[in-house]
Amino acid sequence: MGRPTGSSESTNSLTVRDNRTGKVYDIPIVDNSIPATAFKNMKAPFSPGEREENETDKGLRVADKGYLNTAVMRSEITYIDGEAGVLRYRGYPIEQLALHSSHLETSYLLIYGSLPSKSQLEIFETEVLHHGVIHADAEQFCRSFRYDAHPMAILTSAFAYLGSYYAEANPSLQGQTLYSKGDAASLTIMDKQIYRLIGKATTLAAMAYRVRQGRDFVTPPTGLSYTGSFLYQMDHLGEENYTPNPVLEKALDTLFLLHADHELNASSTTVLQTGSSLVDPYSAVAAGCASLYGPLHGGANEAVIRMLISIGKPENVPAFIEAVKKREKVLSGFGHRVYKTSDPRSFIVRKTADEVFKITGKDELLETAMALHEAAMKDDYFIKRKLAPNVDFCALTKFSGLIYRAMGFPLDFFPVLFAVPRVVGWLAHWRQMMLQEGGVKIWRPRQIYVGASKRDYVPINERVAVEGERKTPSAIPHSGITKRTMLANFKGKAIAKL
Repeated sequence: MGRPTGSSESTNSLTVRDNRTGKVYDIPIVDNSIPATAFKNMKAPFSPGEREENETDKGLRVADKGYLNTAVMRSEITYIDGEAGVLRYRGYPIEQLALHSSHLETSYLLIYGSLPSKSQLEIFETEVLHHGVIHADAEQFCRSFRYDAHPMAILTSAFAYLGSYYAEANPSLQGQTLYSKGDAASLTIMDKQIYRLIGKATTLAAMAYRVRQGRDFVTPPTGLSYTGSFLYQMDHLGEENYTPNPVLEKALDTLFLLHADHELNASSTTVLQTGSSLVDPYSAVAAGCASLYGPLHGGANEAVIRMLISIGKPENVPAFIEAVKKREKVLSGFGHRVYKTSDPRSFIVRKTADEVFKITGKDELLETAMALHEAAMKDDYFIKRKLAPNVDFCALTKFSGLIYRAMGFPLDFFPVLFAVPRVVGWLAHWRQMMLQEGGVKIWRPRQIYVGASKRDYVPINERVAVEGERKTPSAIPHSGITKRTMLANFKGKAIAKL
């Protein structure tokens, strides 16, 4: 409710005066945030000629295209300070974890909130690796994809496919409180799906890789680490006592740790949006995988490598920089939605890259990446716009992407190497939402309707055709069998009509 001007309220609040009505509203500030629902109380009569679709008498709506400043939940998982270049998992600086921890130990931390004891870690690692084995029918499923199918298409589909095996994990079958009750039985069911999804992520990714290679699939081995098992499943061709190179195994583990979570990014938000309907976690993870597939998210690292390939040699960098300034070329991997200075992960990966390059040799694009980095860091055009090389450039091209190339991974497999470790972050956020105080509320954002007001149906013979780009369907050219069939005569041939 509004109040008269001059009333005293707590200083830890926001005072808003609605000039349409003269009413003043006090909105409490908690953890430097205000509830968006408070604005629904700010109602006003319609202005003369105002559209009824504005719903002015039902309260204000908060517009935030792209969620630039909208907090959708309270979280204890990951903290980012983009201005200072800070990234912490559960309070621990990413630099410390990368130096001292492992991907699975950090996974435990992200999901359960604390670093595990030795026995706790052993149990967690054992369960994850044990659940890496896939049902035999999955081989037929993966083989159903074309040999040239994008590995992310296979991985996304495979995560959804997994859910069909586990009826006990589906709230649609077992009841909507399956994961939100928080009792021992509920937590046990939840943990088992977490083990399954993390364990099978590498197996499914390796299967997607070997589909491309035309190779038989490999059963997860025993006695290897999480990333060691992953490399084994991708590369083993029957050699006796085969073990992956320890430097590559460690490098991949470090990269997995660095990409395990990154707060509410696009894919994590997609998992939560999907999960808020209380769908099973396999479907939610598949949705996150599809989101990460996009070139503005997990596909960005691939785009940066392709940019470097297009530049070619270091001497071509100045011309490329000038083309970027003229907006003739697109500069990938510079600037970040969150980090405005430098990404703390990039410094860690530099050391990893040096270790990998010692045994694989440097990628030929490294000098080009270095030259582009140096040119951008010294150019006022990029400095004024705070376009520091982000993790996708500093780490995933100059270092991480070039590590993947040096390790022999094809470009279109890069998003898979991003998705596999990010399964951990998705599950950490999903688990937190399932167990949050007050239960799960389905995510249903508002819109600002700016379309046509009420209008009556017009019979087809009385309509005036609306023409123009984007207003009518595009004409699709046909060729081959379709073109010839359209020109042929045969019994039952359809005649286009409304």
